[in-house]
Amino acid sequence: MKPDPRRMAVEILDSVEKKGSFAEPLLDSYLSAGAFNDQRDRKLLTELVYGTLRMKNRLDWVAGRFYKGDFETVDTGLKNILRTALYQIMFTDRIPAYAAVNEAVKITAKRYPGRSALVNAVLRNALRGREDIRYPDFRTAPSLFISVFHSHPLWIVKKWMERFGINETAALCRVDNEVPPLCLRVNRLRATREEVIKEFVDLGCAAEKTVYSPAGIVLSDVPGPLRETPPYRAGHFQVQDEASQLTVILAGPRPGERILDVCSGNGGKTTHMAELMDNRGVIIALDISAAKLQSLEELAGRLGISVIRTHRGDASQDQGDSFRRAFDRVFVDPPCSGLGTLRRNPEIKWRLFPGEFRKFPPLQKSILSRAAACVKKGGRLIYSTCSIMSEENEDVVRDFLEKSGDFGIEIPAPVDEELIDSSGFFKSFPHRHGMDGFFAAVLRRNRA
Repeated sequence: MKPDPRRMAVEILDSVEKKGSFAEPLLDSYLSAGAFNDQRDRKLLTELVYGTLRMKNRLDWVAGRFYKGDFETVDTGLKNILRTALYQIMFTDRIPAYAAVNEAVKITAKRYPGRSALVNAVLRNALRGREDIRYPDFRTAPSLFISVFHSHPLWIVKKWMERFGINETAALCRVDNEVPPLCLRVNRLRATREEVIKEFVDLGCAAEKTVYSPAGIVLSDVPGPLRETPPYRAGHFQVQDEASQLTVILAGPRPGERILDVCSGNGGKTTHMAELMDNRGVIIALDISAAKLQSLEELAGRLGISVIRTHRGDASQDQGDSFRRAFDRVFVDPPCSGLGTLRRNPEIKWRLFPGEFRKFPPLQKSILSRAAACVKKGGRLIYSTCSIMSEENEDVVRDFLEKSGDFGIEIPAPVDEELIDSSGFFKSFPHRHGMDGFFAAVLRRNRA
C-alpha cells in the first residue's frame, strides 16, 4: 500500500500532542525510512506537520465554529484529522478542497469507524461557510485576535504586548508562523564559504551568504535530504541558525584556549567554537545527557574536530576543584523556554504554560552561578539563550551581576552593532532580523 502523507501527518501530530514528542525527529524518522520516493509527498508531509502546528489556534477556532458541541472535548486524533484537512483548505492553493475532505474522511473511517459522517459534515460546512468566519475584533480585543488569527497562546501574546506593544507583537507572531530559512554554518576547518556555496549551486540549489554571520549560508530549492549530499558527508557544514552562530562568534574563542561549554547539548555551538579555535586548545563539553554527548562526539568526528572532551554532569551542581577558575572562557547555554525558535519548533508554544515557564529563571541563575566559578581571572563568561523573554535573559544576568561583584559586562565587538542594545546585550528577533530569537551577554571576570 502506498504511504499516505496525510495519514502520517496525523500520526506525527498525535504523538507530538499525546506523548510530548518533538516534530523534527519524528518527521526525520519517517522521511529517512524511505517511505516516499515522490518529493511532492515528502514536502506535503513536512508542510502538513509544521503548518498544522503553527496554525493550530486558528484551525481550532474555525473547526469550533462548525462543530456542534464543545470542540475542546473532541478526541485528539479526530482533532488532528480535522486540523490537517482544514490546513489544506485554508493555507494551500495546490490541493483541491474536495480532495482534502475525501482523504480526511478515509483516514477517519480507518481510525474511527462511525465518525466519518461527523468529519465530513464539519469540513463541508467549513467549505461553504469559510468566507463568513468571524475572528475576534482587533480593535476591541487585540490580544485575543492575535492569539487566534496568528495562532499563539493568549498568555504569551499578553506578555509580548506588555513588552513590544500591539503592532510589534502581531508582527512577531505572524513571522513565527513563516517557514524559517534553511541556514548552514560552514566548517572553516575543511572548506570556505565560497567553496560550499559552489558545491550546492552545482547540486542545483540556490545558496547565498547570510546577512550577519560570516560563516553562514542560506539554502533553498534543496532537492533531497541534506545528509545525502557530498558536502555533508565531507563535513563541510553543519545546520545552524544564523543567530546561534553569532552567539559563538561574539564569545570570541581563540586558538590554544581552554574553554568550558556548559549545557553543550548536541554540540552545534561546541563544534563552532572548536572551528574558530582552529582545532587548537581544549573544550570541555558538559551536559547531563549521555545521548546528547554521544551525538556531539559523532558530530565532531564528521567535522574533523579533535579538541572536544565530553564530561557528563549536572551544570547546576559544583563540578569540583579541577573545574574551579580553570577556563579562559565559559559558555553557558542553559535550558530555556525556546520561545525565540517557534518558527522551527512550533510545538513549544502549545506545551509551555506559565507554571513551566516560571521554572526556568531559577535554574538558569543556578547554572550561571556555578559556571562563573570556573572562569579564570580576566576570563570571559558568556550567557546565551534561544529565548526572547527578559525573565530568562537580562533579568538573569543582572541578578548575577548584583550578587557576584566580580564580573562586568563586556561590549561584544565581532557582531553587527544593530544587534547590541544600549546595555551591551546581544538580541535578535525573527520579525526584525530574519533569524531566530536569541540573547547573549559577555561578562568578564575582573583581574584584580
